[in-house]
Amino acid sequence: MSLSIQIRETERMYAIVERRGLWFTISALFILPGIIFMIWSMATHGTPLPLSIDFTGGTLWEIRFSEPVAPADVRKIFVDAGFTDTAAFNVEDDRTVQVKLKSIDIETKTQLAEALTARFGPFEERLYRSIGPTMGSEVSRAALIAVVVASVLILIYIAGAFRQVSHPLRYGTCAVIALVHDVLVTISFIGVMNLIAGWEVDALFLTAILTVIGFSVNDTIVVFDRIRENLRRYRNERFATVTNRSLIETLQRSIATQVTVLLVLVAILVLGGASLRQFMATMMVGMISGTYSSIFNATALLVAWEEGSLLHKGNDTAPLADGRQVLA
Repeated sequence: MSLSIQIRETERMYAIVERRGLWFTISALFILPGIIFMIWSMATHGTPLPLSIDFTGGTLWEIRFSEPVAPADVRKIFVDAGFTDTAAFNVEDDRTVQVKLKSIDIETKTQLAEALTARFGPFEERLYRSIGPTMGSEVSRAALIAVVVASVLILIYIAGAFRQVSHPLRYGTCAVIALVHDVLVTISFIGVMNLIAGWEVDALFLTAILTVIGFSVNDTIVVFDRIRENLRRYRNERFATVTNRSLIETLQRSIATQVTVLLVLVAILVLGGASLRQFMATMMVGMISGTYSSIFNATALLVAWEEGSLLHKGNDTAPLADGRQVLA
């Protein structure tokens, strides 16, 4: 069997872009819980996401006692001091308690520490972080601006880099849509974990999102760059055929890169401390989503746009690589 025949057989076996309806459906199933969660959170808490003190302002105090303590008993110390909106819960074990309350100053902290020592004995301060409400709102604004600016710059860069192919803006738009997909999948994960383990969106979540965006767009550009090369090489083949071949040619590279990154993240997740657990898990979900979207969504959207059909229907007038419309 000749090499060209083997390539065509492989392309038929892995008809990725032709099955785009399946890939879009899978994405929707992962994104839908996040949308439902944001609607529910907006209706019940006034914010679409469960925000930590990094964004809302407040104090986070993690304390480890010498003996097991009940979070309710710890909370009572703070309530008696006038902080009625305090939340306290165990983390790691029944000797470690994490307390969340409104922002306090050093003098108030000292008074609370004395009350805790008098009631439970000496304790170890594992974590203390206090952020004012003004700083929290500034972080929220900066986070939104960072994501929007990153998306716009990515759109402009890809459109400029692919200016030699027809409809270069489509490449940038599809890449940004894939990024939005990754963000929504990650939000869905955080929403589920908020219901299960009380996870919140903090500054590290923003770091994870920006890292995922960079990883995902890099993977997408690799695929798009191969499409650009093959469009010149196979000018008389259908656009969908060329893009599918490009995906197959870069598939091994994408998966190998993904596995390498995941091995590192898993190692940190297992061996790292509890403070990194949420960050690493969020990164893992985002990285997997980024690889999925660059392979199954970004290019499929590009083909759907070129063919004028969201789902593959075997169009008889599907465009060729050079943009011409011909009969099948």
